[in-house]
Amino acid sequence: MNDIRSPGAPANDPQSAMLLMIIAMLIVPGIDGIAKWVSDSLSAGQVTWSRFVFQSLCLLPLALARRHLWARSSLRWNAVRGLLLALTTGLFFFAIKFLPLADAIAIFFVEPLMLTLLSAVLLKESVGWRRYGAVVVGMVGALLIIRPSFAEVGWVAVLPLGAAGCFSLYLLITRRIAGEEDPVNMQFFVGVFGAAFMTGVLALGSVTGWAATTLTSPTPFEWTLLLGLGVIATGGHLLIVYAFQRAPASLLAPFQFVEIVGATLLGFVLFDEFPDAVTCLGIAIIVSSGLYVFHRERVLGLA
Repeated sequence: MNDIRSPGAPANDPQSAMLLMIIAMLIVPGIDGIAKWVSDSLSAGQVTWSRFVFQSLCLLPLALARRHLWARSSLRWNAVRGLLLALTTGLFFFAIKFLPLADAIAIFFVEPLMLTLLSAVLLKESVGWRRYGAVVVGMVGALLIIRPSFAEVGWVAVLPLGAAGCFSLYLLITRRIAGEEDPVNMQFFVGVFGAAFMTGVLALGSVTGWAATTLTSPTPFEWTLLLGLGVIATGGHLLIVYAFQRAPASLLAPFQFVEIVGATLLGFVLFDEFPDAVTCLGIAIIVSSGLYVFHRERVLGLA
């Protein structure tokens, strides 16, 4: 896997990078926990729109304080990143209205495996038969989780897979431009374009009457939760970017699976949800497959 760093970043600080990544993966499930908490009264589209608006507002002072905010910005690529992240967020938020949090995140975590395939197809990276095999095994793990969920909630159980595909493309583009731009500016423009896209979706939904884009007036408590969601999203994703500045992605990637642990604990505490035996087996298969993929990439990178 390519080393993703920004100009002027610390060249090698793996201990702080791993710590930043672990912290990020433990707090990021809070985004999904809040989204699920308010899902009974607020639509997935409205919550997704709020996430990007508050991210933009949080980063606006930092972005304006930087010189040449527009000069080096790859607006076209950041617009696509904003669109893809908005699709990822919207699909996932809609899914967790019906799925246990840990199940949805476990299905979503075929994303690193999808990223391996897309890297081979779009970036022409070399992917051997062992990693292809790990991808297939990981997909089997996802199907184990989807199977009981699909029987209960239907096609909604497949939405985390769609979210994973969108996020894989988002990461591919992030790799493409990460070394050229300031992380704060990148995330600021993602927030702006994501909010703009979701504004259009909500406007269209108001005309068509689509339930997933219904607009309601949040209570003061719900506004506080939405603000918290935006703050967590902003801080968590910045921690990830800064972690990637300090160490190769191949070292940090396995720490993504800490998010499953955080989501499981959050789901148990907030919603009294805990994975059943089949789901735990699927999670173990996905995690093992993902760790093997990253192990192979690291070995090849060191060869």
